[in-house]
Amino acid sequence: MSFSVGIIGLPNAGKSTLFKALTKEKVDIASYPFTTIDPNVGIVPVPDKKLEKIASAINPQKITETIIEFVDIAGLVKNAHKGEGLGNQFLGHIRNCDAIVEVIRMFEGSDIEHIEGKINPEEDIKIIGNELLMKDLETAEKTIEEIKDEPKKKEILERIKKELSQKKPIRDITLTEKEKKEIKEYQFLTVKPKIYLFNTKEQKTANNEQKIKNLLSVHYSLFIDLKTEEEASELSLSEKEELEIKPQLDQLILACYNILGLITFYTIVGKKEARAWTLKKGSPVLEAAGRVHSDFEERFIKAEVIPWQNLVEATSWIKAKEIGQIKTAGKEYIVQDGDVIEFKI
Repeated sequence: MSFSVGIIGLPNAGKSTLFKALTKEKVDIASYPFTTIDPNVGIVPVPDKKLEKIASAINPQKITETIIEFVDIAGLVKNAHKGEGLGNQFLGHIRNCDAIVEVIRMFEGSDIEHIEGKINPEEDIKIIGNELLMKDLETAEKTIEEIKDEPKKKEILERIKKELSQKKPIRDITLTEKEKKEIKEYQFLTVKPKIYLFNTKEQKTANNEQKIKNLLSVHYSLFIDLKTEEEASELSLSEKEELEIKPQLDQLILACYNILGLITFYTIVGKKEARAWTLKKGSPVLEAAGRVHSDFEERFIKAEVIPWQNLVEATSWIKAKEIGQIKTAGKEYIVQDGDVIEFKI
């Protein structure tokens, strides 16, 4: 199971450019709206310095990174929730994603038309935000009408409907963990964690970042020149070093990982493989076992665990065990970020 991030925004904001730069896959990119109709889906490895250090210590034959899935969703327009620009179809693609990256255009360019006729990041964010809110409001209203014998769930939805009517996204509504589970099946759009990516040719400055945050209450934002990132993605590592190009997309990948509340644990198979795995923060080791193999969760007896730094210092699993660095954990153990685990079944 991989976690997915939907790339959204107005047409010609740079969504497909970002997708191509991330995945290095060929996609249609043009200066007119709706080049993308069906979503493009790509798998992106998560940058991981810890895995590199584990591998340098134990020297495995193979290294396997953990991954995140990115979905390039066609551009949304004003009144998408009413079906404008195939909006309902595109909004539906977002439902299956775990998080959202919203690409906002800040670059000028007469050769690339803007769907609203002018560059206005603040207005673009309001348009997209309103479309997601209105779609959620429609979902809440429809669901309330359909619910018959679930008064508790109906009460939660009534509260959500009221807040949505006041332009408040669900992620900003105070809900208990139990209430969040109650509404999970409806796949609301504004409950998903979001990153704002400003596509700009200018360097990020404290002033423009603070201006955006002050005006729009944007809590997690990145400023990246996506065209430069796309061009850099086609270069080799040596070419990037020679040209002193430092790609910024690793920041975005790690930001997605963080807003999803994910951690990484590792397994090693002798000298054969060092592998990274993704897990939700706060998950028990039994769940980690199920991530590695479905049979492991059922046949789990215990786990042997060591923090990655201790394994690197010991240089091998055997040496770490000899000096007492490896601890035994039962099924209730909560996996920590960076744990190296061997499952006993």
